[in-house]
Amino acid sequence: MRKVILYIAISIDGYIARKNGDVDWLEGDGSVPQADNGYDAFYSQIDTIIMGNSTYKQIKGWGEYPYKGTKGYVYTTQREGANEDVTFTSQKPVELISQLKQEEGKDIWLVGGAEIIDAFIKDNLIDEYILTIAPVILGEGIPLFKDKNLETRLKLKEMRSFDGFIQSHYSV
Repeated sequence: MRKVILYIAISIDGYIARKNGDVDWLEGDGSVPQADNGYDAFYSQIDTIIMGNSTYKQIKGWGEYPYKGTKGYVYTTQREGANEDVTFTSQKPVELISQLKQEEGKDIWLVGGAEIIDAFIKDNLIDEYILTIAPVILGEGIPLFKDKNLETRLKLKEMRSFDGFIQSHYSV
């Protein structure tokens, strides 16, 4: 069965972005060559991505959309419909995931942002967490975890390090 996987980077103090949404801190200091962080292997196992509208706008602002060839869903209350890259939706996450898990396909990547991740956590829709901890303390920003989540027990599947980053892979 298809799994929903949250694959995301966070600061040591638990933030996924600065308050303004910027993730420039993920670039590091440039002094260490980029090691294999497992992204290519992970990306080969997914064929569907889900993200919030702010995350989509940020990604589009970087240039060409990087997820062509995957089925994409962008959560928004501002518009519905689709473009060549994604379908815009306000469908309840439980309904979307139920539908996607009935379809044949690879795993589903929950990209971000904070609001949609929180909804998926509260609805217990995430099957695996792959968290990459960056060697930076931001002091403030957009937290990965919001208040009032249910206690969720996780099982560590793998842990590795690269370029000062630590990646932990958990199953629910």
